Amino acid sequence: MSERVLTPRNRGFLFLDSHPRGCERVVADMWRECPEPLGLPAGDGPVALVIGSSAGYGLAATLAGLKRAGIRGIAVSFEKAPTPRRTATAGWYRTAATAELARDAGRDLVLLNGDAFSDALKDRVADLVEQRFGGRLDHLVYSVAAPRRTDPDTGTAYASVLKPIGAAHRTKTLVFDDRGAPEVREVETGPAEGDDVEQTVAVMGGADWARWIDRLAARGVLAPGFSTAALSYIGSPLTAAIYRQGTIGAAKAHLEATARTLDERLAASLGGRAVTSVNGAAVTQSSTAIPGIALYTGLLRGVLGTDLVPPVRQLAALWDQLTGLAPLALDDEGRVRLDTWELADEVQAAVAERWRAATTDTVADLADLDWFRAEVQRLYGFAVPGVDYTVPVATDVPWPTPVAS
Repeated sequence: MSERVLTPRNRGFLFLDSHPRGCERVVADMWRECPEPLGLPAGDGPVALVIGSSAGYGLAATLAGLKRAGIRGIAVSFEKAPTPRRTATAGWYRTAATAELARDAGRDLVLLNGDAFSDALKDRVADLVEQRFGGRLDHLVYSVAAPRRTDPDTGTAYASVLKPIGAAHRTKTLVFDDRGAPEVREVETGPAEGDDVEQTVAVMGGADWARWIDRLAARGVLAPGFSTAALSYIGSPLTAAIYRQGTIGAAKAHLEATARTLDERLAASLGGRAVTSVNGAAVTQSSTAIPGIALYTGLLRGVLGTDLVPPVRQLAALWDQLTGLAPLALDDEGRVRLDTWELADEVQAAVAERWRAATTDTVADLADLDWFRAEVQRLYGFAVPGVDYTVPVATDVPWPTPVAS
């Protein structure tokens, strides 16, 4: 097994390698941060499927489900294995750490690596539910953020884009130079053209979520009272033009429309529910790619400090609602709202004031840049307290194999 000293190498917010021990510690820290269960069911816990389980809110959903709700079941992600030249992706190492925590907690969790958009993986999951979990799936959490999707019926490949709709948009954004010094720049993003909106909706809308439900329902593995949630984001008016009112926003609107359709079907057939869960801001590998989001999130942390609610605590609240420990708290559009702390009027007013004042010279006083910079590095297992980065670490970590049921 290869061992070497790993140091962060990056191009902007994208890092070329990941640190296995740091990723393991990140997962352990999230586990400790998750609230203790209010009361777990006697015997085996509910059977759940988390799609997109290795990063961001999907990882938080997996860990919170295991600890807070006592779930067992299946977690799906798409990660790259280590090679002689490169480490595995960070999600690969986070998945290995998640498997260890699940085993220590006595939770039967099968972790699959593959293309969640494919019917082959959907059928493999259905087989596992039948053969390993008694043919009963109680919950499904959908958290997929991907740049491309191939339609299994037509073979058509779609690609998502991050663009405003109708006109170009200029916004402030935060970057760091080669020495790590912050800079506030204005960037312009051209408007969606041609079929950009349709392509983005095909990738990030509700089509694949609905296909998962259809495929599993056809196999007869959805339990009475089955519930499903797709994770989403609305965000601030400061980022609305590029996000909620842009191509990604069109995909999110499609996701919410899909939830309403699925909710009607599941209620009629199983007494079940389908909702979207609107989560609060966080530093994720997906969010750092969106112009303006890095600056906004740093300013938000500057306003809220430690009152910024981490994803694993948000998802613990979602599991409480999905499992019935707490009532579903829905807005007028039928969405679970876990972002009220972020969108409170006084918080948004304070962030907007700092946004207007943010320049390269002032941003260090307005945003929590040390926190933000460290959060970006932690996405790849670096800058994690308690990890000695001068010590060689084994990078050839195997994908976790489930214990015999």
